[in-house]
Amino acid sequence: MTVITCIEDLRRLYERRVPRMFYDYAETGSWTEQTFRENSSDFNKLYFRQKVAVDLSERSTRTTMIGQDVAMPVALAPVGLTGMQCADGEIKAARAAEKFGVPFTLSTMSICSIEDVAAHTTKPFWFQLYVMRDQGFLEDIINRAKAAKCSALVLTLDLQILGQRHKDLKNGLSAPPRLTPRNIANMATKLRWGLGMLGTRRHQFGNIVGHVKGIDDASSLFQWVADQFDPRLNWSDVEKIKNLWGGKLILKGIQDVDDARRAADSGADALVVSNHGGRQLDGALSSIRALPNILDAVGDRIEVHMDGGIRSGQDVLKAVAMGAKGVYIGRAFTYGLGAMGEKGVSKALEIIQRELDLSMAFCGHRDINDVSRDILMVPKGFRGDWE
Repeated sequence: MTVITCIEDLRRLYERRVPRMFYDYAETGSWTEQTFRENSSDFNKLYFRQKVAVDLSERSTRTTMIGQDVAMPVALAPVGLTGMQCADGEIKAARAAEKFGVPFTLSTMSICSIEDVAAHTTKPFWFQLYVMRDQGFLEDIINRAKAAKCSALVLTLDLQILGQRHKDLKNGLSAPPRLTPRNIANMATKLRWGLGMLGTRRHQFGNIVGHVKGIDDASSLFQWVADQFDPRLNWSDVEKIKNLWGGKLILKGIQDVDDARRAADSGADALVVSNHGGRQLDGALSSIRALPNILDAVGDRIEVHMDGGIRSGQDVLKAVAMGAKGVYIGRAFTYGLGAMGEKGVSKALEIIQRELDLSMAFCGHRDINDVSRDILMVPKGFRGDWE
């Protein structure tokens, strides 16, 4: 029996249990994958200050994100195709997040629909929106999120066009997967995954199929999606969507200080310092390195979150110490989901919270809300010394 003590244990199990196409979808970045790698490795450049002889009883990782009480400053990030990593994956991940007490964010490109997730949970979740050319679809999906009582809209701003991800192109990524000899051979070795998929009716993009005219097979679906990401998205559209939504708004994909100022000016409730997990512009700064300048520019005007590279509770603590109000995990919970279903997502959250709690204690703190940059040793030049 495998003893699981860290996120890397879940990743190894996930790699064995999920078809290569979907493993590669999670474990890939664009072009050379420099940004994908540095999102994680740059956390290793930050060191903790250990403190001793401090009362460490009655510790708490509880805090708030956009006014919502959370068990720790972590939300599950929107991940497309989650329901291909494990049958009914979005439902399972949402239930695990709800039980644990952290937000779950459903992707526009999910396999389980907004209505599916709402029917299988008891508390509001967050919904992530990609802006599509089809204005009727855009308005309809926002209204569907309202009807499902989603408590926040996460508007992704950094995917107007798709970055080139070599592994996805070589694998012919699709949902459901194309039945090529290579894919059939690989899926035949993933018995647990295959049995799960045979037991569910959810195999396509649930937020799109049945909600767009003329979408009746996989080829027409993928052609519609490829044509629909709107390259014309601009800040005036953000204002329109904000007004149409009318609730809590989080802007995801901010890497630049000027863009952060625009985000703060927009009246959004939070922004997410994010490079889309290194899946869009390769060669961009890691999120943890981009974070300090954005906090300095707008941290007193808008709640600042971040994602990218979070693989442990220590990463969470470093991000919070740098000033982030919360972080998002995508790959970390996906590993757990693909490895063990809902229990795996719960396990990932438990691992991260335990690491967060113990590391916070070793740094001399009992309450996550009291943590500051004082617990870190940040190397000179971490932000960069650019011409």
